[in-house]
Amino acid sequence: MGIAFKMAMTTKEAPKKRGRKPAAAAATETTAVAVSPRTRKWEVTVRDWARYRKNPTHEIRQRLLNKYVPLVRNVAARMAMGFPRSVELTDLINTGVIGLVEAFGNFDPERGVKFETYAVPRIRGAILDELRALDWVPRSTRAKSREIDRAMVSLENELGRQPEKPELAERLNFTMDELHKALDDVSCTNILSLDEVVYPEDDNRQVPRIETVQEQGKPSILGEIEKGEMRSFLVTAIDRLTEQEKLVIGLYYFEELTLKEIGEVMVISESRVSQIHTRAVKKLRGMVKERFAMTA
Repeated sequence: MGIAFKMAMTTKEAPKKRGRKPAAAAATETTAVAVSPRTRKWEVTVRDWARYRKNPTHEIRQRLLNKYVPLVRNVAARMAMGFPRSVELTDLINTGVIGLVEAFGNFDPERGVKFETYAVPRIRGAILDELRALDWVPRSTRAKSREIDRAMVSLENELGRQPEKPELAERLNFTMDELHKALDDVSCTNILSLDEVVYPEDDNRQVPRIETVQEQGKPSILGEIEKGEMRSFLVTAIDRLTEQEKLVIGLYYFEELTLKEIGEVMVISESRVSQIHTRAVKKLRGMVKERFAMTA
């Protein structure tokens, strides 16, 4: 009701003629869209539909569709309340208009059903179908997320606190391993915008989320020592390769040539270069494992 009222305030009302119409005539003349009574411009009359059935021209069809566009906005706005912020209302409206056009083409007024009653489920269905098509998360994962959320809410209401993982697993009839796997899968469905404005913990100032992101894996002195030792050993390990293998490794990793280009330099086929490269890498990997087996 609030959304319809706001939209009605931004829509100019059609000029009203003086005088009253008989109640019976008014009831048979208009088929009102389910919005605020003040939105007279949103109403589609029985006379409009009769005119279209008598003369189904493109102009009359477009005029009727334009009158039903606010109905699409109303449906999309209500659905947007339950979607994440990343879902744009404009995208929902554009998709809903497609559902409106399809509903208009399939509507049979002879059945005695109001077009609004027929169109609203089609508009909602078109929006949901488009969202499912764009969703990169499998539907099974979404269903699992809803199941976990319902179990969490139910346990919180019963226990008066946040449930422990064993309690949640028991409610869901999961083992602990199944619960951990399910939580890992569900955690990957949450998307945050780095441009979203947030409040840091120690400051009341609003900043973009990206400014609060900190690097977790900071380089350590021990890690730098290990990397230096690995580089030194690789120099020694490469010297143990054949001349052909050393040439392929040097051209591929240091000169950054492709296998085809290396084949042209060495005057051999690309498949042969690939074989030499694979053999050299296996030798290096084996020497590294043998050398660092005690510290791996």
